Amino acid sequence: MSSLRAFPIGAMVRVALPCLAIVLFAFPATAQSNSSNYVFLLASGFLCDQGDSSTCPATARANQGDTCEMSGAGTFDAQSKSVKAAGTYVHKSPSGRVLETGVWLASELVSFESYGIAPGALMRLGAAFGPAPFGPKRLPIFSSPMPTGGLAVFRIRLLPMRGPSRTAVLQVNCALGNAPRERQVEGIRLTLEKNGAEFSEEVSGRVMFLSMRPEVSAPVKTPQQEPAPDSAEPPSS
Repeated sequence: MSSLRAFPIGAMVRVALPCLAIVLFAFPATAQSNSSNYVFLLASGFLCDQGDSSTCPATARANQGDTCEMSGAGTFDAQSKSVKAAGTYVHKSPSGRVLETGVWLASELVSFESYGIAPGALMRLGAAFGPAPFGPKRLPIFSSPMPTGGLAVFRIRLLPMRGPSRTAVLQVNCALGNAPRERQVEGIRLTLEKNGAEFSEEVSGRVMFLSMRPEVSAPVKTPQQEPAPDSAEPPSS
């Protein structure tokens, strides 16, 4: 475990997270074409607005006033419950003093409840995509990741820069689609499994699930047979 907390972790995460978010969205063809597969962005990638600090990172608050700020990205399969995801976190006191910082790794998808797709979500975030070929007009609805609302519950490992690792349960709520009334607030909640500490109030942060829908192939056209040349012999002179 000591090697995991070595200095290079911080540098690697700072470089890897933005790259992971870009790769997951810009190259959806690398994921399997199955409707149960999802990419999710947790306060990272194109969801972040430099002019709006409420978009990234995602922040949850505990009853005592402590906060946990998280960012990350990953993929999961809602049927097999497999998940690959990682990110960073920062634990702060009520006064804003940093108490702990580190990396989180997802180890299990506990559950996922979909609220349905929301095709217009990408258009509303269009300004964040930048110039072509990544603008909304270059993202056909049926051949690109489809924004989807839902509640995902992950079991994760927290790997602090100092101290032992811990396990926790992370809830990620994206209030798109037909989100229930009690889940209209987008954001995260975090519960530490060892001591039961809860960050149960969603403060800020933008999250999104992207359903990896199968590519729609153009129908194969049958080659038209060339008309047979006129076999009749020209009249003899």
